Amino acid sequence: MDLEFYKQQAQQKQKEHKKFLEGLKKKPPKNLDYVVQEVHEEVFEKIDCLQCAQCCKTTGPLYTEKDIERISKHLRMKPADFEQKFLRVDEDNDKVLQNLPCFFLNEDNTCSIYDVRPKACREYPHTDRKKIYQINNLTIKNTLICPAAFEFVEEMSRRMNK
Repeated sequence: MDLEFYKQQAQQKQKEHKKFLEGLKKKPPKNLDYVVQEVHEEVFEKIDCLQCAQCCKTTGPLYTEKDIERISKHLRMKPADFEQKFLRVDEDNDKVLQNLPCFFLNEDNTCSIYDVRPKACREYPHTDRKKIYQINNLTIKNTLICPAAFEFVEEMSRRMNK
């Protein structure tokens, strides 16, 4: 997987993608949620996250209190110890990883806490959301990081502009 190629393509198509997604927001088709789900599934049949893991290498997820409780229990740590060891509070007052790449990312791009990973990781890149147009800015940002997000927007654009 040529990650540099995807990033260049995403940068070149930022304006085009933004325009497409804004159009969806202005006038969402009746079957939009159905098409989003279908395209999401098709894209992830072709793209293997384990070949990439760019999200884990470059993007720190937000950790909710539930995430912290669940993960610290799994690691047999006190939540406060988990926070002190792995997290920091960012400028938005959110709890995020102290360092990237993610501490829990293994050499083979698997996740050492996969079964208890944060909600943000489970949902990334958010391409199977209902009312996808509510997260246009996030979707555009994710196309720069995630080849699947880029392919998702490309395919959505192809289908909706037929």
